[in-house]
Amino acid sequence: MSQAFDGDEGLERVLKEDFDVIILDVMMPGLDGYEVLEHMRIAKVDTPVLMLTALGQNADQLKGLRAGADDYLSKPFDLDVFQARLDVLVRRSRKGELPQDRSLKFLDMVLNPDTRVAKIAGNKLDLHGKQFDLLMCLVDSKNTIVPKARMFQRVWGFYSGTEFSVIEVYISQIRKLLHKYDYDKYLKTVRGVGYILTDDSELYG
Repeated sequence: MSQAFDGDEGLERVLKEDFDVIILDVMMPGLDGYEVLEHMRIAKVDTPVLMLTALGQNADQLKGLRAGADDYLSKPFDLDVFQARLDVLVRRSRKGELPQDRSLKFLDMVLNPDTRVAKIAGNKLDLHGKQFDLLMCLVDSKNTIVPKARMFQRVWGFYSGTEFSVIEVYISQIRKLLHKYDYDKYLKTVRGVGYILTDDSELYG
């Protein structure tokens, strides 16, 4: 997953990189979502686009769809509905492709996002719900500090009413599960920032 914080940066990345699906927020600094989408389609970028906006009027939805969006979701939205719509667009973008192994790996630990199964040296970890999502976030960014805010946004979403401190609870649970295989030593806390999963002894510990 990749993220841009304004329309200009987003457009630049979309024109240079390949994505399975693009989530466009209408209300962005610089170019707005409609403008980014227009430039994308002019440049023949046909990646599926899901537009997000606080505007719920039919006219706004029609504007996005006519500009070339594949789907449109108004805020606030249900996260399960959001995920379901994303899955549909991803399947559409991958139609006709050969199946690919999307597993994430860290040493002998393998996480399969399709089956939501994590194993260490072939042994299944008893991960549940967002425990898997958080560990996947860390493995996906291995050897890189992952700020708490980014983890929270990725796992719980921008509009969750969940307390931010829940991350510490889940990280503690994950550490206990990793401890059985002596993998808890790789999950390090960067005080005041977030966490990092690394086997590089020179990085934070």
